[in-house]
Amino acid sequence: MYDLIIIGGGPAGMTAAIYAAREKMNTLLITREFGGQMAKKEVEIENYPGFSAISARELIGHFERQVKKLKTATEIAEVKSVEKTALGFLVETDKESFESVTVLVATGADPRFLDVPGEQDLLGRGVGYCATCDGPLFAGRTVAVAGGGNAAFESALFLSKYAKKIYIFEGGPALRASADLRERVGATGKTEVVLNARIVKIEGGKFVSGVQYRDAVSGKTVDVPLDGLFIKIGHKPASAIVSGLADTNDMDEIKFDPATHMTKTSGLFVAGDVSEQKYKQIVIACGEGAKAALSISEYFQQLTH
Repeated sequence: MYDLIIIGGGPAGMTAAIYAAREKMNTLLITREFGGQMAKKEVEIENYPGFSAISARELIGHFERQVKKLKTATEIAEVKSVEKTALGFLVETDKESFESVTVLVATGADPRFLDVPGEQDLLGRGVGYCATCDGPLFAGRTVAVAGGGNAAFESALFLSKYAKKIYIFEGGPALRASADLRERVGATGKTEVVLNARIVKIEGGKFVSGVQYRDAVSGKTVDVPLDGLFIKIGHKPASAIVSGLADTNDMDEIKFDPATHMTKTSGLFVAGDVSEQKYKQIVIACGEGAKAALSISEYFQQLTH
């Protein structure tokens, strides 16, 4: 029986593990991979205190080494369910089950799908969600990024190292990416932004051959030949594993008491991008993880004294 099980190895989860170790809590961190969404960052991180610029992989490495130096138990697995028990919680993974007095959900968010024909059929064959993972495969080719926010422009910037041309399809009338990112992407001379472009179909046989989009203003359907499409239209909170134990808002973000980070279920806490915390930034996730761990320690002490 652990004092605390942390589900998720992103900034919130790893920071919580560091603070829990300092509070002398017997902690298990379960994650599919260290880094969470941070591992998918396409460009260097320039707004994390202490580093003028650092790659996501380097920053993850710093976090991970600190967690392991504190001898926090870790398990690489996927959590399937969380159940409330008389003594605390039962956490079932795809490998085995674990028990704890408290649980911190720091599962972050998963990529949103376009949900159009061809997306799932061509996944891994030209359709992807991680440009840093697959970008080098498209050297000298024409690709596209679906989305107009920072993540989409970060992907386009990374792809500019390899692809000969990059389309950026934004479904709305305006871009949401920062001015700095738009300027850097534009300076590559390889990109073409198409606004009001709502992708309705991804075409291809063995591999992607193009996309079809509908112009939201004119209603006209346009076919664009492509070799690959990277989908960057946001994320959906990974909150399903605590369905029934925690309330969520209309975006599936977990609701919590901002003073304690506890959900409606006693002993179940939340931190990071899976929560209804407004701002989704690495440094904020770290702070939320620290606050949650301190609250959990206080809660645990009240239970045991």
